[in-house]
Amino acid sequence: MSINPSSIIQVINATKRYAKGKVTALDSVNLSIDKGEFITLVGPSGAGKSTLIRLLVREELPSSGKIVVAGRDITRIKERDLPYYRRNVGIVFQDFKLLPNKTVYENVAYALEVSDEPDSVIHDKVPRILRLVGLKERSQNYPSELSGGEKQRVSIARALIHNPKLLIADEPTGNLDEKNTAEVIDLLLRINQSGTIVLLATHDMVVVRSLRKRTICLNKGKLMQISPGHKS
Repeated sequence: MSINPSSIIQVINATKRYAKGKVTALDSVNLSIDKGEFITLVGPSGAGKSTLIRLLVREELPSSGKIVVAGRDITRIKERDLPYYRRNVGIVFQDFKLLPNKTVYENVAYALEVSDEPDSVIHDKVPRILRLVGLKERSQNYPSELSGGEKQRVSIARALIHNPKLLIADEPTGNLDEKNTAEVIDLLLRINQSGTIVLLATHDMVVVRSLRKRTICLNKGKLMQISPGHKS
């Protein structure tokens, strides 16, 4: 697979092995994602979904192959430049990963504070992001005072604070009921409609079928199929 200049993200013959090469987590995966797409990533546990995500955020390097984002081979990014790259990639987890002793506002602001953003930027950005995710009225609440869906929306707000080009949601509805799942998926769709690429990894086939987006299926490290769906 050659580099396609029209694709924002390309995974090119990516293989990842562990245990000194004895365990293959990803096996020669090729994948292109275009601007504005909403992609669902499915497959059983151990299929390679989490490994692919770790490669996309450059937490790990492939054993072979390339990961090209916006024309840049991210496998060649130097360690000192990784924070700048990761600001363009937001990630949301199943277990929220919120700081329990910080308010909603402080949890979101923290992502800017660690990047040494000035107070003026923080005071401007955080309220805007909280309005986007529907949590302006909950800004002074602590995580323990929130529902599961609200906690996930805080997590999404934090992931969006740097205006990422790619938002990866790794099983974001795994701990939520049907109502909160619908609210989180609706929020992800609205984020996608604003131009952000969304990659949703999920086991929830009800969500996948309702979205009718392009679906990528991994199994035992191999890309088994890509259903066309409907591009955003």
